[in-house]
Amino acid sequence: MMPIVGQQALISIIVHLAFIAVTWWTLQAVRIDVLLKPNRVVQGRLLYILLTIAIGSTVANFFLDYWAWSTDLPYLFRE
Repeated sequence: MMPIVGQQALISIIVHLAFIAVTWWTLQAVRIDVLLKPNRVVQGRLLYILLTIAIGSTVANFFLDYWAWSTDLPYLFRE
């Protein structure tokens, strides 16, 4: 039982970090600095980091939920 929980935790960490990295890379194409006031570089960078974490975690949770649901789907057809 415990090795399975550990494996799921490791997979969740890797998936979250991967989607956060992909989100960071994707947000590089968006010019958020246009929306910010002048001389607010630190706040802009913090906004960028928080957006990256929020979007990446949301997508990772969706992916992990979908994966869990798809692995549970065979239980629908068991007797």
